[in-house]
Amino acid sequence: MPNLRCMIPGLLIGCLSSVVCVAEDVQTLAIGSPCPDFALPGVDNEVHSLSDFSEAKLLLVIFTCNHCPTAQAYESRIKQLHADYRDKGVQLVAISPNDPLAVRLDELGYSDIGDSLEDMKLHAERRGFEFPYLYDGETQEASKAFGVLATPQVYIFDANRRLRYNGRIDDDDIRPPKSHDTRNALDALLAGKPVPAKTTRVFGCSTKWADKRDSAEKSLEKWNAEPVTLDEIAANDLQKLIDNDTENYRLINLWSITCIPCIAEQPEFVTINRMYRRRHFELVTLTTDHVDQKAHALRFLKQNHVSCRNLIFTGGDRDELAEIVDPEWQGPQPYTILIAPGGEILHRWKGEIDPRQVKTTISDLLGRTYASRK
Repeated sequence: MPNLRCMIPGLLIGCLSSVVCVAEDVQTLAIGSPCPDFALPGVDNEVHSLSDFSEAKLLLVIFTCNHCPTAQAYESRIKQLHADYRDKGVQLVAISPNDPLAVRLDELGYSDIGDSLEDMKLHAERRGFEFPYLYDGETQEASKAFGVLATPQVYIFDANRRLRYNGRIDDDDIRPPKSHDTRNALDALLAGKPVPAKTTRVFGCSTKWADKRDSAEKSLEKWNAEPVTLDEIAANDLQKLIDNDTENYRLINLWSITCIPCIAEQPEFVTINRMYRRRHFELVTLTTDHVDQKAHALRFLKQNHVSCRNLIFTGGDRDELAEIVDPEWQGPQPYTILIAPGGEILHRWKGEIDPRQVKTTISDLLGRTYASRK
């Protein structure tokens, strides 16, 4: 397969190698197998190999990633594992197995970043990771050798680097766990005892093998084919929109067909809509153009596949529109506000948005794990 470049606005995803891993080819590493060798780049800009960790009594390899809500839910426990066992001779190494091009936009609904190496660097800094966090999305050869089924997934190797445990961290990512499977395995091995449960089921997000790139590309084609409309809205209904008597956070972008920055940033709003619209989130675009420019505005929206709720004001002048939407708005465009359920304006962006900042704001408000979904 030739090199691909993902044309997804606002996400840093580059070209990958021609090696394509297919899910059907993956076999989970058997208990007793030697640890597969690897040489992978880390968030510290260094390449890490299996031999780098030869002095550790036990090697704890955890496959995880940035975007998966289950993986995110386990991050504090992963950090605690590192803190509790590093002085006992256990080396924890985290590896992201995912091909960034195989992650669909709607799979990023619990995140503000993807699974590229650059995104991993940001994520590790935010979360305060003090252990190696390595990227295998380029070829996925190491992940295939381990047989990674999902994120997170744990592999524990003894002093001879033979696999002694494979499975989950524990039995519940949201509620307090009843079975601390990884800790039980580590404690047993450090005590020279048999591991009580050598394998356990894993749960989380399936590994994004390169053969899923086609699905990601087709999802873009499907979204691009969605109908695009531009509805007229009067003053009373606009006030109801701002009052936001819903459970959704509402992001409203004010724009005009004569505003070049407005036009330039629209693809970013399309991406944001596709990422978060399955949650308690709604994107609304509101053109400030006169209603007699409706056909022109609609044509632009269709060309850019803006398939959210699009509105054009039919009331009085722009002063009336501004007073309804946000009295603090002085008039320059683009202008974007984020409204909480109940109508409170939480954030205002004057001029073009910083896409990452907006995504971070939204994902923080919505919550990044399944425990926060409602």
